[in-house]
Amino acid sequence: MSLPWVRFDTSLPDHPKILDLVDGRGGREAGFVYCCSLAYAGKHGTDGFIPKAALPRVNGRPADAQRLVDVGLWETAVGGWQIHGWLDRQQAAAVGEDVLASKRAASKKGNCVRHHGPDCGCWRDLA
Repeated sequence: MSLPWVRFDTSLPDHPKILDLVDGRGGREAGFVYCCSLAYAGKHGTDGFIPKAALPRVNGRPADAQRLVDVGLWETAVGGWQIHGWLDRQQAAAVGEDVLASKRAASKKGNCVRHHGPDCGCWRDLA
């Protein structure tokens, strides 16, 4: 499930890992890649996994990926990279699916009650 947003901590610009990253050559570019990787993972519901094939989609190069691994923002994973701490800070894709299903059911019930009255219950057949 894709997320229409990701949590972006306001302390990101002065986080020690970011400060280490931007202090080095090419670090500002890699910082932008990190931000794009957050958006990519949220949009595609990857729970923080960035496949190697997606590196250009997050505006990255192998050198940027290595810089992110070196400072601990990404971790090397089979077939790509994992954003460090993704599930600690972002909503898991499975949780998003559950929330969406719950909202759909509530919407069906609300529409039934509004259009058919409180005793209809046809929304149960639609769930």
